[in-house]
This record gives sequence, C-alpha cells and structure tokens, in this order.
Amino acid sequence: MTINQQPKAAMDAANSLPDPGALEGARRATGDASGSAAPMRAAGTDSEVVPRARRRQFSNAEKRRIVEAADRCIKPGEIGALMRREGVYSSSLSTWRRQREAVDLAALAPQKRGPKSDPDRADALHIAQLTRDNERLKSRLDKAMLVIEVQKKVAALLGHTLDDNGERT
Repeated sequence: MTINQQPKAAMDAANSLPDPGALEGARRATGDASGSAAPMRAAGTDSEVVPRARRRQFSNAEKRRIVEAADRCIKPGEIGALMRREGVYSSSLSTWRRQREAVDLAALAPQKRGPKSDPDRADALHIAQLTRDNERLKSRLDKAMLVIEVQKKVAALLGHTLDDNGERT
C-alpha cells in the first residue's frame, strides 16, 4: 500500500516557516482559527451561556409585501432570489398565499342578513325566559298545593286520615 507523501511534505514545509504571522491572514480568510491565536472574547461575557436562537416573526404587512413581490416575479430564479434576500422558506410563502386566499374568500362570502347576535343580549333574553318559566311553575305549584289542601279536608270530612304524601294511614 502506497501512502502519498506530498501532503505531509507540504504540511511540514508550512510548519517550518520562520514567520507564523504570515499565515495569520490566510487563517482569517479561510476561517481556520485552529492556529496559535486564541479566539477573541468580549469582556464580561459568560462563555458557558449560549444565547438561544429566536424564530423570526413576520408582521402581516411584511407577509403581504413579500407575497405581492413574489407574485410580480416572472423570470426564472426571481422567486428564489427574493426568498433568499428576505430569508423566507418556500413553505412559508405557500402558507401565506393560502392564508391570503382564505381571507379573500371569507370577504366575498355572503353575509347573514338581519340583526347581528349580541352575546350580552342573548344572555339577557335567556335570563328573561328562565324568569318567566320560574313564575309559571310557581303558579302551577300554588294551584297544586291548593288542590292537595282541599283533598285533605274532604278526606277528613269523610273520616279518612291522609299523611303529607296523600296516602291513607
């Protein structure tokens, strides 16, 4: 098995350079910060606490503006460039389009005619109905109690004794 010695030789040559600062610019340009230079930290920051990423939230005006801009795109690749520029995924764009269509359809739907239902008014009507029912039932109860009293008196005149349930004892 043959091992290619050229990359190792190039690495040895890079390590044997007399000026380590010469590679600093190359490391910064390529993002390779594994050299001898320690990464810079801001004073007073805690390295143990990692800030949580927050989801980006779009206002309704931003959503409307982005969807309208996407609708105006006619050339190939324009929508992709718009989404990259705005930081929007295609799924978000399609969801916003569906929401816009649903709102448009709801606005065009026929409206119910007549007075609108008011929850406070409905509650007041319900309470009034229950009050009328309660008064009607009280009236019927009073009449039934009167009939029971008359039956007790008739039973007493005939010599039958009845208990409170109306049964003979």
